[in-house]
Amino acid sequence: MFSKTVITKSTNNSWDKGEVTSSIEQIREKLNRADAIVIGAGSGLSTSAGFTYSGKRFEDYFSDFIEKYGFKDMYSGGFHPYDTLEEHWAYWSRYIYINRYMDAPKPVYHKLYDLVKDKDYFVLTTNVDHCFQKTGFDKDRLFYTQGDYGLFQCSKPCHRNTYNNEAIIREMVEAQGYVIDTNGTLILPEGVSLKMTVPSDLIPYCPKCGEPMSVNLRADHTFVEDEGWHQASERYVEFLRRHQNEKVMFLEAAVGFNTPAIVKYSFWRMAHEWKDAVYVCLNFGEAYAPYEIKKKSICINGDIGEILYQL
Repeated sequence: MFSKTVITKSTNNSWDKGEVTSSIEQIREKLNRADAIVIGAGSGLSTSAGFTYSGKRFEDYFSDFIEKYGFKDMYSGGFHPYDTLEEHWAYWSRYIYINRYMDAPKPVYHKLYDLVKDKDYFVLTTNVDHCFQKTGFDKDRLFYTQGDYGLFQCSKPCHRNTYNNEAIIREMVEAQGYVIDTNGTLILPEGVSLKMTVPSDLIPYCPKCGEPMSVNLRADHTFVEDEGWHQASERYVEFLRRHQNEKVMFLEAAVGFNTPAIVKYSFWRMAHEWKDAVYVCLNFGEAYAPYEIKKKSICINGDIGEILYQL
């Protein structure tokens, strides 16, 4: 439906102060007039909030795994075929805890919430770190399409239920030597050497078939879409149905091209088809819209945290 060759950018790769200011004023005006806001959020939003998967944050929590295996980032360690489940869950419990149960270092999600909290909004996101709900977004207005670090499922899977994992993840990281302070931050006491395994009795197994549990992430065909997933999907569809003839802003927040069909392409389509819709794209290096919706689009190329601060 859309042109494959004609793409428009509203800003250059560098910040043009006047152009950005104009675009921000346009977004403010459209927000004030909108009957509903549909937020589509990608991994760049969490990256801007400080949830980085390489560099210092990775080195702070995984120096022992880096030394042993030469991992370059958290993703590499997540896909490594460990020899034992005890070591697998040592890695994954740290991974889950810091990306799901610790707060993001920067208040980017809070800025977004302040922007839309008094509007009729819904969030569609491919992020799995639960930052929206921890920030204050209504859980009944969220659709996490790709899963949640905070849920276990059967790895087989023999059934379609998911299970909250916070308690056991806390036990796993503490069993490795960490202490969890009053703010929920992992602290390694002075003189304590980290263990790279967890006790065998902490390894999660499916309560029905006995197979090892896995994290509820859409990595392959075994991903479980549980009852909560389907309810969220239905609420999202109903939200769109109720507002399709009103003034709607599709606000795309730092969405890349790993899974463009979920947010980006669907937002383009609806912005094109809905008479009173506007498409807003906030992204670093990928802020653009197809020619077909150029007149209904506002795109700003830059760090979304900085853009939200200005808004």
